[in-house]
Amino acid sequence: MVRRAAEILTLLLAVSCSGGNAVTPAPEPPPCDDECKDGIAIKAVRETVKLAFNLTFQGKPVGTYDLATTCPLGGTARVTGSASSNAIQGATEVDITYVLAECKYLEKDDDAKDNYEITLTGTLSQKGTLAVQPSSTSAVLMKSDSMTIDGTVYDPPLAYRQTCPLELGQTGNRLSGKMCDRSVQTDL
Repeated sequence: MVRRAAEILTLLLAVSCSGGNAVTPAPEPPPCDDECKDGIAIKAVRETVKLAFNLTFQGKPVGTYDLATTCPLGGTARVTGSASSNAIQGATEVDITYVLAECKYLEKDDDAKDNYEITLTGTLSQKGTLAVQPSSTSAVLMKSDSMTIDGTVYDPPLAYRQTCPLELGQTGNRLSGKMCDRSVQTDL
């Protein structure tokens, strides 16, 4: 009898603490159309080459290099070209080519649009200014005659595969351009 009274009291306390309302599950993320998927894919390209740069060029003296690294989840990235630093502006000038061979990278986040698991294969050139400090703004052009982007984007994951030319420009935190002759854009 005492045990049953304790169970009822526990249940009443739980209901009163929750205001009598049932816990509402988090809302489903909005649908992700082709434009949404393309935006996530170009963000994945930009973040993958940024990682390849950081794993190879970052911390090296100014100059021209031919460096290679293993990508986090498999594949490789070969990074060739030059980078010079402007410490006063907090920027790095780059003229680099990335050769990506099944370079796989994963990003997980609470925001559905910041999730991907992609594999990149192709060659991409990058020229411009990469900001290193808030006093400078990134201004970079990226181009590939043929880039394969294969994997999933969004959460819940949506299949994604494209093989086509890619021309992107980054100004500050905005990335836009053309992929497969379609206009694409995203915020970084």
